[in-house]
Amino acid sequence: MRWLFILGAVTAGAQAEPPAIPGQFELLTAVEAAKGDTGRRVAIASRAQWLAKHADIRQRVLDIMGPCLFSVAPLEAQLHGVEDLGSYERRKVSYRAATGERIPAWLLRPKGPGPFPAMLAAHPTQLSAKDSVVGISGPVHERYAMELAKRGYVVLAPDVITAGERVYPGAKPYVTEAFDRAHPEWSAMGKMCSDHRRGLDFLESLPEVDGGRLGAIGHSLGGYNSFFLAAFDERVRATVSSCGYTPMGNAARPFAWSRDTWFVHFPKLARYLRSGILPFDFHEVLALVAPRALFNYAAAQDAIFPNPEAIRSSAEQVTGVYRLLGAEERYVFRMTEGPHEFPAALREEAYRWLDRQLAAPATR
Repeated sequence: MRWLFILGAVTAGAQAEPPAIPGQFELLTAVEAAKGDTGRRVAIASRAQWLAKHADIRQRVLDIMGPCLFSVAPLEAQLHGVEDLGSYERRKVSYRAATGERIPAWLLRPKGPGPFPAMLAAHPTQLSAKDSVVGISGPVHERYAMELAKRGYVVLAPDVITAGERVYPGAKPYVTEAFDRAHPEWSAMGKMCSDHRRGLDFLESLPEVDGGRLGAIGHSLGGYNSFFLAAFDERVRATVSSCGYTPMGNAARPFAWSRDTWFVHFPKLARYLRSGILPFDFHEVLALVAPRALFNYAAAQDAIFPNPEAIRSSAEQVTGVYRLLGAEERYVFRMTEGPHEFPAALREEAYRWLDRQLAAPATR
């Protein structure tokens, strides 16, 4: 069962409302000050120009998201149990978040000496949370952590806040009210990003993991988490996002990202949306990952993100950034006909792509 994005039906023949929020930002365009305090649009045509815009995008996102915290405090990792599943082990583990509480997770470890490449597997909005990606429950198309472990990856699958073993006492799953009340200057997205950075710390601490071959993968909420993590942590060398991307610009439901109740991604975003202002958009976050490897899959019949042409046109803008940085081969955008799922053929393509990206230690 998916909770996070629930769309109302559109009545046949009804007049469509015009978008309430302006359309897409152009990634390779900037506005610079000119003589007489005027401004002019300029094309971004050099790495230096892009790095300046990269810094601007990053700060605009952080202004809304709050910090993606990093910690050097001890992980205090604990092992809570081990299951032998043939070609790999499934271990129940926990470790400290940057904010001090413990993060429960599954660690899937292939048999053998290693060192292995490692992936952080972010779960979708399932009631079973981390269990859905390791094969314990949930649909087959979401079991990417289990499938990657069978291919020889160490995989960490943690619960995000409000999910699985991290539901707040007395609250329903995926309700962020308690977090938002305790951290009014932060956001659920900032917290998830920080917690996933801590997951990378944990993976790096394992002797069987090659810390130069780290990646992130996720579907839906997990896909969105994977590219945000990569945008704010350069240790992520390769990222796979399935059905986790849509632009907010020109969206029919812009307040899906800053609603008043339930899972509130960016509380600070609402004040901008109410004024018709979009302070950043998600293709800008995708572009922050460049020039590191990124595989972005979208479904044309996705009922949760029902704007395939906007997804396609904005995602393809990211190609231009990779091209400018001489890394066009590291960006893959796929869109197929289908629903909000991670189909077998695309999973296999993504896994083969990951094998190539993480086949050898990164050049320094």
